[in-house]
Amino acid sequence: MAFELPALGFAFDALEPHIDAKTMEIHHGKHHNGYTNKLNAAVAGTDLEGKSIEDILANLDMNNSAVRNNGGGFYNHRLFWEVINPEDKGRLSGSLLEAVNAAYGSKDAMLEKFAAAAGTRFGSGWAWLCAHKDGKVEVCSSPNQDNPLMPGVGCGGTPIMGIDVWEHAYYLNYQNRRPDYVKAFTSIINWNVVEKKYEALVG
Repeated sequence: MAFELPALGFAFDALEPHIDAKTMEIHHGKHHNGYTNKLNAAVAGTDLEGKSIEDILANLDMNNSAVRNNGGGFYNHRLFWEVINPEDKGRLSGSLLEAVNAAYGSKDAMLEKFAAAAGTRFGSGWAWLCAHKDGKVEVCSSPNQDNPLMPGVGCGGTPIMGIDVWEHAYYLNYQNRRPDYVKAFTSIINWNVVEKKYEALVG
């Protein structure tokens, strides 16, 4: 079954003033849709057809640039929309908060590390909060549309939160002020979604 562009789940203007409606419309309808269509074209007629995106990325031939770039773009953006969904955002708590405190001392310290990873990623890429099967969490970043599910990329855990630092994610509103965009992102995180992803991984 072909991969489908996931519904955004909220209105384009729902995150204003943090992320403007025009950016959301272009980002979802053009960029993410483009990755989805190109991923389907890249896997059609191959042994990857019918596999989950997680299985494809975890066992990826990193020299397969079409699947690497478009599979990453499909997966990364799907996670991005989920963790900025403005509905029922909650607050960081429970076992995820304990893991964050164990790794970084506090939520604020983790977010500072996360912002630094996003702000210092040269060129295009992503910053991640990942969970490992032993329950530990780790912040890292990756270039382009790579992500930590791929062999040898980032911190090797499973992303439970990610920020897109490609210019298409913020340039209309923030121009070259990436740190301002990253700061805005940290105020719209849906912690309920992030926590559910963590709990699903570590039990």
